[in-house]
Amino acid sequence: MTDLTVETRRIDPVPSLIPYSDPTHPLLFLRRGDGIAGIGEALRLEFRGPTRLADAAAAWREVAASARVDDEVRIGGSGLVGFGAFAFDDDSTRTSVLIVPRVVIGRRNGVGWVTRVNGADDAITASPLGAEYRLSLHPGALPPDAYRDAVRSAVGRILSGSLEKVVLARDLVGHVPAGADLRRVLLELALGYPDTWTFAVDGHLGSSPETLVRVYGGDVTARVLAGSHARGADAEADAAAALELATSSKDLDEHRFAVESVLRALRPHGPGITSTELPFTLKLPNLWHLASDVHGRLSDGSGALDLVAALHPTAAVAGTPTRAALDLIRELEPFDRGRYGGPVGWVDQAGDGKWAISLRSAEVDADGTLTAFAGAGIVAESDPDRELAETKLKFRPIVEAFG
Repeated sequence: MTDLTVETRRIDPVPSLIPYSDPTHPLLFLRRGDGIAGIGEALRLEFRGPTRLADAAAAWREVAASARVDDEVRIGGSGLVGFGAFAFDDDSTRTSVLIVPRVVIGRRNGVGWVTRVNGADDAITASPLGAEYRLSLHPGALPPDAYRDAVRSAVGRILSGSLEKVVLARDLVGHVPAGADLRRVLLELALGYPDTWTFAVDGHLGSSPETLVRVYGGDVTARVLAGSHARGADAEADAAAALELATSSKDLDEHRFAVESVLRALRPHGPGITSTELPFTLKLPNLWHLASDVHGRLSDGSGALDLVAALHPTAAVAGTPTRAALDLIRELEPFDRGRYGGPVGWVDQAGDGKWAISLRSAEVDADGTLTAFAGAGIVAESDPDRELAETKLKFRPIVEAFG
C-alpha cells in the first residue's frame, strides 16, 4: 500500500463546491453548502463480501498510520480523507470502495481549504456545467403490481411470527447520455433538499436525509428515520399529516424497531449512548419523517468505520430481526440493491467522519445504465397500496433531478 503525503492549506471559501468536482466522476459529500469535493484518485481501495466493512476499517487504519499529513486547517474534512460507498448486501456483486482523491476542496462554517495528495498540481477551478439533459425512469425488475404482491407476502410472514419488520425496495431504470454532466443532478438535489446529505462516490449519487453515524473526537451522533407521510397540500393539511404520522401505531412501531437496532449496535462502544425519549416529526420538501437523535461518548476508541461496520444494516433499511429480514429481502426482491441502503460518507486520518445511509439514490454505471431504488418499511399493519405510494414519494428527488 502506497504511503501518502498530504498537504492542506487554507483558501477563501468557494461559493459552491459542486462546480469544482469532476463532471462525469464526481466525488462529493455536502449539506447546506458545507462539505468536501474530491478530484481524481490518489488511492482506491476495494472490498467485497461479509467482512467488507471490517476490512475497510482495518485497511484505513494502515493508510492513516503511514500517511504524512501537514494540515494547517484542522477541521472536519481537512487533511487526509477517504470517500466511501459500500454495498448493502454481503452477497452483492457491486464493489465497495474507499477513495482518496488527488485533490479535495472543502468549506465549513466560513472556512475554506484545499488538500493535495502526493504533490498533485491539479488546477482549482470551477468549470461550467455541461449540456442539459432530461431522462425518464421506468419500472425495473419489480413493477408496481409485483411490489404490491411482495408487500402482501411480507405481511403474511410478519403475521406468522417469522419477523417483525422488513424493508422492501423496488427499482426504476433509465439511461444517462454518454458524457452527461452528473453535477447537474447533484446541483438539483442540493438546492431542492438542502437539509440532506448530497453525495456522489464512484457513480453512486443521491441526497439522503438519514445520518448513519458521525464521529468527532470520541463523540458519536446519529439520526434515525423510520415512518413517513406525504406532505399536505396546504398549511392545515400539512399539520394534519404531521399529527397523523406522530400518532400512527404502525409508523411508531416501525420507528421503534429502527431506534432499538441502532442502540444495540452502538452501546457496546459506549454504554452511555442514548436516544431522544420520543421521536419528532422531521419536515422535508416532499414528506414528513419520524426521527430520533442518538448521541453519546465512545469508550473504546472506535473510529467511524468501526461503528459503520457495527451498525449496518440498521432496521431502517433491513428490518427486525436483521437476519430474518435480510433472508426475506433476498427472497422477495428480484435484484441486487448494490449500494442503495449501504453506508456512504467519508473518514479522516483520526478515524472521525460522517456517514449517511444511501437513500434517495441512484447508481450510474460506466455504460450509462441508471438504476434507482426506493423502499418502505413493512410491518403487520402495512397496506400494499400505501407502501407503493410511499416508494413513489421517496423516488421523487431522483426522478425530478434527472427529469
